[in-house]
Order: sequence, then structure tokens, then C-alpha cells
Amino acid sequence: MASKAVQILDIHSRAANLAAHPIRDQIIEGLSQPAGQKWLPTMLLYDEHGLRLYDAITTDAPEYYLFPAEEQILKNKADDIVKAMHTAASNEGPVDEVVVELGAGALRKTSLVLRALSRSVSKPSDTPPINYYALDLEQRELERTLIELNQSTIGAEMKGKVSANGLCGTYDDGLKFIAEGGLEGRSSLERLESKITETYTVQRLGRDASPDSGSSRSRSDGTEVTPPSTPGAHQPLHILFLGSSLGNFTRGEDAGFLKSLPLRPGSGDTLLLGLDHANEGSQIELAYNDPKGVTRNFIMNGLTCAGRALGDEHLFDEDKWEYVGRYNEELRRHEAYYKSTCDQTIVDPATKAHFPFVKDEVVRVEVSNKFSERDAYALFADAGLRPVHRWMDSASQYSLWLLERPKFTFSIPKSLPQTETSVARSPFSLPTLEEWQNMWAAWDVITRDMIPASMLFQKPIDLRHICLFYCGHIPTFLSIHLSRLLKEPDTEPVEFKYIFERGIDPIVDDPTQCHPHSEVPQRDEDWPALPTILQFQTCVRERVMNLYRDIESGKVTLTRKIARVLFMTHEHEAFHAETLLYMLLQRAGTGTLPPGGFIPPVWDVLAESWNNHPVPASETVTLGPEDITLGHDDDEADDDSTDVLGHSFGWDNEHPQRKVHVGKFKIEWRPITNGEFYDFYNDKGKGLNKVHFPKSWVELDGEVFVRSMYGPVPMKIARNWPLVTSYDNLSTYASVKGGRIPTEPELRLFLDKFECGYEGGANVGFRNWHPVPATMGGPKDEGKGHNGGVWEWTSTVFEQHEGFIQSKLYPGYSTDFFDTHHQIVIGGSYATIPRLSDRRTVRNYYQHNYPYAWVGARIAYDA
Repeated sequence: MASKAVQILDIHSRAANLAAHPIRDQIIEGLSQPAGQKWLPTMLLYDEHGLRLYDAITTDAPEYYLFPAEEQILKNKADDIVKAMHTAASNEGPVDEVVVELGAGALRKTSLVLRALSRSVSKPSDTPPINYYALDLEQRELERTLIELNQSTIGAEMKGKVSANGLCGTYDDGLKFIAEGGLEGRSSLERLESKITETYTVQRLGRDASPDSGSSRSRSDGTEVTPPSTPGAHQPLHILFLGSSLGNFTRGEDAGFLKSLPLRPGSGDTLLLGLDHANEGSQIELAYNDPKGVTRNFIMNGLTCAGRALGDEHLFDEDKWEYVGRYNEELRRHEAYYKSTCDQTIVDPATKAHFPFVKDEVVRVEVSNKFSERDAYALFADAGLRPVHRWMDSASQYSLWLLERPKFTFSIPKSLPQTETSVARSPFSLPTLEEWQNMWAAWDVITRDMIPASMLFQKPIDLRHICLFYCGHIPTFLSIHLSRLLKEPDTEPVEFKYIFERGIDPIVDDPTQCHPHSEVPQRDEDWPALPTILQFQTCVRERVMNLYRDIESGKVTLTRKIARVLFMTHEHEAFHAETLLYMLLQRAGTGTLPPGGFIPPVWDVLAESWNNHPVPASETVTLGPEDITLGHDDDEADDDSTDVLGHSFGWDNEHPQRKVHVGKFKIEWRPITNGEFYDFYNDKGKGLNKVHFPKSWVELDGEVFVRSMYGPVPMKIARNWPLVTSYDNLSTYASVKGGRIPTEPELRLFLDKFECGYEGGANVGFRNWHPVPATMGGPKDEGKGHNGGVWEWTSTVFEQHEGFIQSKLYPGYSTDFFDTHHQIVIGGSYATIPRLSDRRTVRNYYQHNYPYAWVGARIAYDA
């Protein structure tokens, strides 16, 4: 059967072709290491024959569960995956987009994605709207697999919808080519231009070409092309990296590789990434050492490739080597080795260098890292990626993650140890400039992308100011404290400090009662114009950056007081971002715009996975009696100290550290959900005085929806989200259920034991712009998980505690609210930055009947 023409683009640059082969240098480097530390590059396993041997593993070794697990996901969920990939696209469907697969291999699993991509295109056209490029090392294997694809029924389905071409090169070659715009603005390799600079080669194979027909061609037989000199307009890019191939990178290098991917921030570009779980060690060892010896054949072929690279493919006598595979539990990785069965010496044919081996000495050739929940989420945070969705196989052994690079992300708060060149650093010390920049990016998305001009002078809730106030309040508060600290003039215009210094938090039952605050204009026309406020904001931010430059240069000596001002103003902005968002939530769908630069949720796809979440084996866990520590020592009296970076800063209500005894009690694994409260409300809740329809819900045409930043969501979708509502609502519900809201020490004890934190996947730091179902009490990691992305109410009233010292820097922060109306809340919501949600001493507070804040609760019981 005649096949459609296949085009292969050789993306090795000419400079690279003229250089010495780096694989030889790597072999020599690895063999030159001391006994017990020798290694060979993993790339040796993937020559043309190696690729076919790997394909044999996937068909003949059922113990290698990674392939069938990933294949199962794609068979069942390819359409959902493609749907989620295109959520950010126009309603017309895919238009002129590029799909690149790194390490394409035999395309058996990929064909499932290609078929789903074809189904996403309504009708064929002369120019297919989706352009797939398979990147791999071996040209002949690319030719064979692409020709077979075109000849298959899947190739017929792709006609006019998805084009398929090849890129021959390494990962680095491919990423460099894409980053330089090599695939921008082109619907196929036919459109590649022939111009200047680095040269690439296209191999065009005729319809009747056999898989081997292109193997004897020299580079000069092809057409020389270059990436366009100016990359074109945005063209959607989707990268596929399947097979848990990322596990072959070392920890740290994997994040660096993901960070290098040419995914444009906030563009809708995606990465579909396969990751193997940290499964049982025995299962993993069997997967890499099947009884038939298929994996052994694959690994041993690497010795032939190593010899060939050095000049003699028989250099390593296979009879003198054995394959050894073992799972390293501590490092969560499988390690593949060659073991020398005797004393022997390998002599490099070119240099005559001698490489001796003793009997039983091992040479590492491959590492396959496995990923726990914490590994995966830490990896994504380090790489600046956000999980859009996750699919698992039926046995929960393997995951496919759809990831994006959003407009902003937050790093994991980490303690850094002391080194020869740096002091130890607390994650809650002086905010880094990167933290400031991430916070500013978040603030700009909220204030510039989500508030339309028509809402600037509106109050989404009556108990707060108009939206415009918050645009001015944040830079003004920062400017005031910088000026006081540095004894500098106020940022112009000076009059802003009289309008924007302090907001309002009136008593809910009597809004005329309120703490001291700024006097604001009463007429819209008397407020400063938004462009003026934004220019002021730019000037204030520049003052922050100048201060960091002066600290770095030594012009300003860093003291705790300077760091405290920067910590306080940074976290003040973070708190207010959340305040503004819960205000805007009340108008989501009727004014507030969804967050730009983040792929929107596909509710039905998410709901299906949420409904399949494992539930706790029991509803509650019993804790106590136990002594715990609350707070930390952070006295402003020590602010002249230059011992800064190792110190953890906090608000005045976090000081001092104190011990508290917690008696025995029971507590529910998961917070009260929308669905649970909905059933209660419709049954008997409406008739109770203290129970009110939650402000996080909205009724439309007689049906109850849950508010989200993307508009109202059906209750059936959000049923398992934690409910956000007032303390009064939740404490009444708990009482009817025979329980109560936990005290601060009780909830702190529970969270210390079972909260997974941002690094473990908690729904904080804008991982999502909505709650998700809680995961605590699950079957893995001793029940650790998250609460779905809400602060949590405690029954502890916010009041002065023993040892409390009022802040001199911000005197009214706590004391203005020691009024018996406020309850302590702890934890963090989906919009809480990690340095707040992960600092266990943080204590937030809201009025018990305040209905808007993103706070939920779980039920505790006396035991």
C-alpha cells in the first residue's frame, strides 16, 4: 500500500555535526571514575536496535506495568485529555497548533492521542490545523514508525486534520529548535525557509519508500533550512513527554529540564507528562527484570553501543558482564547496572587508555526515578509549572499530568542550610525579590485582568470599600512604611496616604462600629484615576527593588527591622489579594472576569476524577492527650540585630512560643462539604435561627450553584468541595451532628500530623482558583493530605494571650480586633501564598458571623 510522504527534519545544527561526538567523551568520563562510581550514559540504550528492544519490553514483558498503565489511561481518557489541552483555545477548535512529542518511540500510545486530536477537529481541510512532530534520536526508526502510522487506519482518520512529521535529534536539539521559532507559523515542514545562520536538513521520503530507504542519504541530499529569523505570532504548543522518561534525569536536573521547555507563560501551552509512582519495591524490581529477560537484552545492548562509540562494538565481551537491577527505597529510584563477572581491563581503541574492572564491580547505566505525591508537586513547583489535571490508571500505579506554565507561580518555602559561602536561611525570613515579583504578578492579574472598568467604583460586598480603593491601598501602605523606615519622603502623590492608608472591617451586626480607618471620597469623580494609581504603584515597587539592590551592595546594612518591614508589607499584600478575591467572587459571572493566564477548569472532567477519590476508612481520627507548641519567638525588641536570614518573622499575635496541653478528642478527617450542608439546609437547617444561606452559593432559576471565579458551578460538580461560610453556620451544623468546632490547639495538632503542605500538593498558592475535594485520611502517606483549599474556623476567640506584645510597627494589627467578635482561623485557602499557609504559627481572624471569607470547618467530638 502506498504511503503518504513522510518528512524528517534533521535538527542537529551544523556546528554540532562538525564537533566531536559528545557520547564518546561521556563514556570515557564515566569509565574514568573510581571503582564503584563508574557509569555509562543512558543514551547508549536508545540506538535503532535499542528502540526496537524497548518496544519488545512493552509487548512481551507484562511485568513492565508502566506501558500498559499509561496505555490504559490513554485508551480511556484521550478525549478528555485533548479537551483539557484545548480549554484555553477558541470555541472554533484547534487552529494552527503544534504538538511535539519528546522521545516518540514506536507511537503505539501516541496514536491514541493522535486519534483523539483528529476527533477534536470538526472537518478536514487542505491545511491540517494540528501539526504533530515526533522527536527522536534515530532517523530510520522515525521513518519506519511514521510510515506505518500513515498506512494505518489512524493515518486515514488524521487526513486533513493532523499532519505527522519527524524531528531527528536530541531533546536539547528539539527544544532549542522550538525555542528559536523553528516551528512557528508553519503548517508543515514544506514551509521551512532556506536562509542564513544555523542549518538544518529535511529528508523527504516518497510514497513508496521503505523504512530503510533514507538510511544511505547524506546530509547534502536534503534541503537546508533554518528557523525563521523572527518567531511569528503565538502558535499553540503542546508537548508530550510520555513513558516516565523524565525519571531518567537526576533529581534537580528533572526540574531544570522542565523549566527549559519552551512553554510560554500564560499562553495555554501545555505539557502532557507521564510519571511512575513510588510503588512497592518488589513490583518495581520485577518490572525492570522480567523472567523472560527482555529487559536484560535491552540493557545489555548498551554495551554493544558503548563499544561501537569507542570504535569496536565487540569491545565489551557480553559473557563477562551481567545485568543487575535494584530498587533504592530511600531515593525512590530503580538503578540499572552492568556487573563485571571477572577481573578485566577495557582498552580504548583510539587512545589505548586502560580501564580496569575488578570482579563484581558495577557500572551504572540507567536511573529511573519514581515519584511520590511530594516528589511530583515539588518538581512542578521548582519547574514553575501548574497541574491542570491528572489522570491515573485503575490501580493507581501511574499518572499522566497535564501541566501549564501560568502567569505566575510560587516557590516552595524551604530552609537552606549554612554553607561555606552563605548563612542558614529560614523560609519565613526576609522575602526574596523573586517572592515580591511573584506577589506583584498575582496582584496584577487580580487587579488588572479580573476587574473590568465598570466595577472599579462598585462594592461587591457592602462591608468593604470599592474595588479601586484596594488598587491604591497596597502601594500606599508599602510606601508609608518604606518612608518611615528609610526616613525618606513619601512617594508622590503624597495625598494618597490620606485616602488609602487603611481599609475598613466594620462589625457585621452594626456596620457603624468600625476601627480607625482612612476617610475616602464619597463621589466617583473625586477618586484618583486608575492610571495615576498604577504609576504610583510602579514607583513604589521600584523603591522596593532599590532597597534590595542597596542591601546586596552593602550600601544598606540589613537588620531585622528592615526585614520586618519588608516581610510585613509583603504578607499584607498577600492577605489583601485574598480579601479582594473573596469580594470579587460575589460578582463572578456577573461582572468579575476569570483569571487570565491560567487554563480554565473543565468541570465535567474534573468532577469525574473527584468522584473517584478514595474516602477515609473511618470518618474520624482520635488524637491526644498531647502537649503542643503554639507560636514562635519573634520579639520586635530584637530588631536592631543583624542576625536576619536565619530568623522567622511573624505578626504580633504569633509571638511568643508557648506550650499548650490538648486533651483526648476525635476529629473528622475532612471538612464539612457543600453537599453535606446542602442536604442539612434543605432538611432542617432553614428553620434554625443561626443558619443562613451561604454567601458562597447562589440560586439561579430555582437551582443552587456554588460560586467560583469562573462563574457559578452546579452543586453536583462542587458537592465535595469544602463549604466556605460563617462560623455561626458551621458551628450550628456541628452541634446538630453532635459535635463542635475544634479549638485552635486541637486543630493545630491535627494539621501538624496530617497536613501535607504546599510541597505535598495542598491546594494553596493559586494551584487552582477554586476549592477541590479534601484528600486527608486517604490510604497513602499515613493519611496526610489537604483540606481542599480553605482556611479553617476554630472555636477559639481572638484575644490577648499570655506573653502577647503589641507591635510598634503596626500597632492596630491585632489589638483593634480583640473585641470578642472574631474567631481564630488557621491554615490557608487556595489563594493563600505558601509562606503564609506553610508557616504553622500564622493566625488569621474573622468575625464569627462574617459570611464572605474563604473559611470552612471540620467537626470535633469529645472523647
